[in-house]
Amino acid sequence: MNDMQPIAHHAAETTRKTRKRWIHSLVVLTLLAGGAYVVWYVTQPTYQTAPGGRRGPAGAPVPVLTAPVSTRDVPIYLDALGTVQASASVTVRTMIDGPLIEVNFREGQNVQAGDVLARIDPRPYQAALDQARAKKAQDEAQLANARLDLQRYERLARTAYATAQQADTQRATVAQLEAQIRQDQAQIDSAETQLSYTTITAPISGRTGIKQVDVGNIIRAGDTNGLVVINTMNPIDVIFTLPQQQLARVRAAMHDGMPEVQALGAEARVLDTGRLSVLDNQVDPATGTVRLKATFPNTGDTLWPGGFVSVKLLVETRRDALTVPPAAVQRGPRGAYVYVVQPDQTVVRRMIGVGYEDFNVSVIESGLQAGDVVVTDGTSRLSDGTRITTETATPAAADRPAGQNTGQRNGQNGRARGGQP
Repeated sequence: MNDMQPIAHHAAETTRKTRKRWIHSLVVLTLLAGGAYVVWYVTQPTYQTAPGGRRGPAGAPVPVLTAPVSTRDVPIYLDALGTVQASASVTVRTMIDGPLIEVNFREGQNVQAGDVLARIDPRPYQAALDQARAKKAQDEAQLANARLDLQRYERLARTAYATAQQADTQRATVAQLEAQIRQDQAQIDSAETQLSYTTITAPISGRTGIKQVDVGNIIRAGDTNGLVVINTMNPIDVIFTLPQQQLARVRAAMHDGMPEVQALGAEARVLDTGRLSVLDNQVDPATGTVRLKATFPNTGDTLWPGGFVSVKLLVETRRDALTVPPAAVQRGPRGAYVYVVQPDQTVVRRMIGVGYEDFNVSVIESGLQAGDVVVTDGTSRLSDGTRITTETATPAAADRPAGQNTGQRNGQNGRARGGQP
């Protein structure tokens, strides 16, 4: 046994050495293969990616999309967030107490002013009216008799068969009964008014909400919830705020009449178009904003009380403004610039001044002129003198009126570059 142990130990050692040589060989082969691949890759022509995913060798013209600088009328809008509210809202409450015996409206129904909404049991109030009428009839009979007695006393007083004092007393009795008749009529009018309150009518035209009381309940004049809420939704109002810095522009726009206002929903879809109706008479000192109200016809009920909408207020229309697609405008440390296409199909970087910008159009104040062609896509591969191949961009944004978008690239209210509006 002792002679076999050295032999086994030698065999194991030989196996370990063989495995180690194989691992070293495999690592060397892997490194050689990787180096060969790197050498092959470096010797190949370099490629660059163009717009649309196309690739071309380095030094080849860069494919880009271009668009011409054009002149157009550009409406200038201020952006805000508004809250929709009914142009009139009434909580219908009862003026008297009593059991509710009838409800004549459906929840969510459109009603007109004067429509009967509900009725309260009228019997106690009808009885009070009948009692007041009977009291008046009784007093009228007494008045008629008192007037006859007065006529008798006046004849007797003229012939000295009655004293003047008796005639004067009877005359006072007649006056007292006449006053009592007027009081009776007032009681009748009050009872008729109370009886009319048993019929609850719509005070305004609008849409009813969820009813608060069902038939069979006792309703009281002091109930806080009332019977139902009616909101007038045609027309409807939108309340929004603007920074006080925009107050002068809004007032200038109002000199030519109430400016147009658009209410936008999801995906910048125009829900309705209306007019500015109210500019508040003070600036909120806590927020530095001023409140405005716009009125919309809302014929399609696209606006709903309590909802939030984006608001665009038209304050100006730039006539014959130089415009480019917003995608053409790039920004660097020195400001905004574009790549202008030269006649030899190269590009040059040119600094520009942007006066107004939204998602559809950029108004150029300086640096370009009508007829220039600018790059709208593929600018990441460009520098001064780069040769290009051009494709004309589809003017989808130019087909839409300016301002029909989800917001301003300049932030709220379309803040202008370089101090320009």
